[in-house]
Amino acid sequence: MKKKDIYTLGLLIILTFLTALFSTNFNSFKYVTFAILVLSAIKFLLVTFNFMDLKHANPFWKVLIITYLVFFVGIITIIL
Repeated sequence: MKKKDIYTLGLLIILTFLTALFSTNFNSFKYVTFAILVLSAIKFLLVTFNFMDLKHANPFWKVLIITYLVFFVGIITIIL
């Protein structure tokens, strides 16, 4: 594995632990759901662009993925 992939994997593990920390310790916090959604969106972008090599893809696919993510997080936030 490349060093960049190892750093990305480490960041994904740290973000996963942060998500678990938010969900267990800060459940009375008003915006904990939004914080967890944002952390999950960051993890999604890291996996998509680094491990699926979407950073070298056509700009249409990049825009489509980011638009989908913004709509998904927005709709879930509005519902909750």
